Amino acid sequence: MKPHIIVAGLGSGDVDQLTLGVWKQLQAAPVVRLRTERHPMVKLLRENGIAYRSYDELYERFDSFDDVYEAIAADLMEEARRLSSAAPPGTEDAALLAAHSVFYAVPGHPMVAERTVALLKERCPREGIEYTIMGGESFLDQTFTRLGFDPIEGFQLLDAQDVTPAKLRPDIHTVVCQVYDTFTASDVKLALMEVYPDEHTVIVGHALGVPGEERIAAVPLFELDRSADFGNLSLVYIPRSDDASLRNRTFERLHEIVAILRSPEGCPWDREQTHQSIRKNFIEETYEAIEAIDNDDPAGMMEEFGDVLLQVMLHCQMEEETGTFSAYDVIQALNEKLIFRHPHVFGEAGASDAEEALRNWERMKAEEKRRKGADPDRQSVLDGIPADLPALMKAYKLQKKASKVGFDWDRVDDALDKIEEELRELREAVRSGDAASQSGELGDLLFAAVNAARFIGADPEEALARTNQKFRKRFSYIEEQLRINGRNFDQTDLTEMDRWWEEAKNRV
Repeated sequence: MKPHIIVAGLGSGDVDQLTLGVWKQLQAAPVVRLRTERHPMVKLLRENGIAYRSYDELYERFDSFDDVYEAIAADLMEEARRLSSAAPPGTEDAALLAAHSVFYAVPGHPMVAERTVALLKERCPREGIEYTIMGGESFLDQTFTRLGFDPIEGFQLLDAQDVTPAKLRPDIHTVVCQVYDTFTASDVKLALMEVYPDEHTVIVGHALGVPGEERIAAVPLFELDRSADFGNLSLVYIPRSDDASLRNRTFERLHEIVAILRSPEGCPWDREQTHQSIRKNFIEETYEAIEAIDNDDPAGMMEEFGDVLLQVMLHCQMEEETGTFSAYDVIQALNEKLIFRHPHVFGEAGASDAEEALRNWERMKAEEKRRKGADPDRQSVLDGIPADLPALMKAYKLQKKASKVGFDWDRVDDALDKIEEELRELREAVRSGDAASQSGELGDLLFAAVNAARFIGADPEEALARTNQKFRKRFSYIEEQLRINGRNFDQTDLTEMDRWWEEAKNRV
């Protein structure tokens, strides 16, 4: 006969909830294995003389739950093979089959939050082992009953080991199971606090439906891990909420709001806009966000990043209305690009430093272009630079691309010499009075300065932005001194302003 494993659920903990079929199989099984004996039903097994062996010692032996579950699955399959080899040839009778099968019992229902069962379902067919899954009352049955909510209103079940803010949905009921101890509860709390306020009420349930052991307590979220009562039968329940402040923390709500603004019942101004009409808004909002970054202003950054995000959402909504793509398509494409271009994070490649990571990025970017049908032999090295970039930034990117194929100075001194050469040519153009020549030579000088910036590892756009900011602060000092003295610019001269400028250099 083929090796055979019977997987059954012990129910939620109340003896009255154990199914008759599971009880009969338990009594007849030659070999009983329990994932854990830390379950109220184990007392019934002892009282009726049912021998068993649990896998609790594996939790102490291994460092991770994954390793524990792997070891349990491997042992069960090996035990099934051993029993099968001892069976009489040609055994097909159901009773004889059960008599040579491993009986594996788990808390609750085998198909609810049982990683070992998932492993058996995956591996048994590959290794020629049959398995039978018998039901059992899940802890969810008691959860719905004892906590009093209907899952049809919207419900999600999360494993405490795998709770992340991205998975949380305040608009549906959420149950976090397998909150084994205070350390796990602490991890759950930190994830929940990314979405819910610190004072938000959550429900902690222990041994739901088990007479004499059940405990249910409502606690503020920040106190979730301050109890020592957590164990194998503990869970955390977060009731669904219609609180607008919680919904407003979700991307789905943002998508919904922008769609409403663009709808016939929405805002007349938003409805009239096109990609071209709000193009300038995108640029303005981006520069305002950059200003907040330069000012190291977290509150400003939060607001300005939101304004930039709104521009993205409006453009996406316009395309969604025509059926070309939606914001979710944009997110999918971005996620896939990030994963593809980071083989050193999501693949097998390595990157010991930022330079190697950047090389991986460029290599995968080139591969993307090849997959899209672009012919590398017909492309310019300088392709891929947006036409509307500010000139200083564009010069920097052009030079970087050219330098990758060897078109560059060897030393920083060569770049500095080029600045002096271009400065001399600008002086000559100024003396000649030729306006077109002056403009051209000034452009050459600026381009040469960008080259020098690359050699010293400075971004020219950022460097000039800092200088602009420095100039503004020092000039503001001059204005302040004039106000203190009750004067204006008509009542001062360059000598006095230059003196204040020198003072400002020592102050700001």
